[in-house]
Amino acid sequence: MGEQVHNRLAMVRAERKVSRQSLAEAVGAHYQTIGYIERGQYNPSLDLALKIAKFFGLPVEALFSLEPFRPLTDQVYGRNQ
Repeated sequence: MGEQVHNRLAMVRAERKVSRQSLAEAVGAHYQTIGYIERGQYNPSLDLALKIAKFFGLPVEALFSLEPFRPLTDQVYGRNQ
């Protein structure tokens, strides 16, 4: 599969109260694909990653990264890296 792409998709989707099904329909994917991406079992294509970012109105790097994301509490409360 190559290098794993880390993501915050499940967290953002839950925060925005968006179902896998509705996200999938909006970006032209199958709802199971969204689940596979969230669990790190599938790396999205660049096209799909950009569509997902556009759907949420976020830069793609806010949702996807080649490096693991720091916990949001660390980022918000300034814990050292």
